[in-house]
Amino acid sequence: MLSPAKRLKEQLATDQPVIGLMATDHAWPLLVEVCQKGGLDYLVVDSEHGDFSDELVSHICQIGRLANFPVLVRTISCEPTVIRRTIDLGPCGILIPCVESTAQLDLVQEASLMPPRGRRRPGGKGNYWQKNFQYETWKTDFEDHFIVIPQIESQTGVDNVDSIAAHPLVTALGLGPYDLSADLGCCWNPENEDYLAALDRVKAAADAVGKKVWAGTDVSALQAKGYTFLWVGTATSVLTNALSQIVEGVKNPDTRNSEQMGTPPPA
Repeated sequence: MLSPAKRLKEQLATDQPVIGLMATDHAWPLLVEVCQKGGLDYLVVDSEHGDFSDELVSHICQIGRLANFPVLVRTISCEPTVIRRTIDLGPCGILIPCVESTAQLDLVQEASLMPPRGRRRPGGKGNYWQKNFQYETWKTDFEDHFIVIPQIESQTGVDNVDSIAAHPLVTALGLGPYDLSADLGCCWNPENEDYLAALDRVKAAADAVGKKVWAGTDVSALQAKGYTFLWVGTATSVLTNALSQIVEGVKNPDTRNSEQMGTPPPA
């Protein structure tokens, strides 16, 4: 059964923070356990921009399955063969880049669901979620819990965001802030009025249908604006920032603070 996805969906149904990590430049199987031990709620393996083999992605998904920890994969596109292949690798959900219409989501649904609701042809490690291969098991144990997050990364996506958010396949909306800013002509100016208005429109569309918006990486600022489905950065950016803080604290002890050194602040 797709229990990690089921648990993640239950978390998203609350107002509590749900926090994860993106693996774009570097990913390895142990990262699943690192995320789990670090208290994160999920991991996204980025197959859109990452140069990861199917074998590696499948292995990371397998570790997530065995550890009962949610591993999602960001696909290259919403093209049906890409969706089918990605699901066969065994994630408990997918992020889909640059979704601009419900027609694209209809294609994803066709590739994700078994007949008669879709045209999925299951295989690979994705089958290991199942206790048997009867249709009702596919539906109740897999399809009903599988997570689908379309990313809004263009003005067209913003224009159609209400219908995208309401699509029954959609678990939550996702933001692609950099690509969205580029499409709006303000790359990279996160304080641009048009950009901020687009973000507000995406969040309003999600709120209207009781769904969350997946957003990162400045989690404190996003949380202050009411976002709860968060990611803290990529594995390499988090590691780089942590190392920079340690080095700065050692080389400049007079400027280091308790937060940088990982010690509790004075009472």
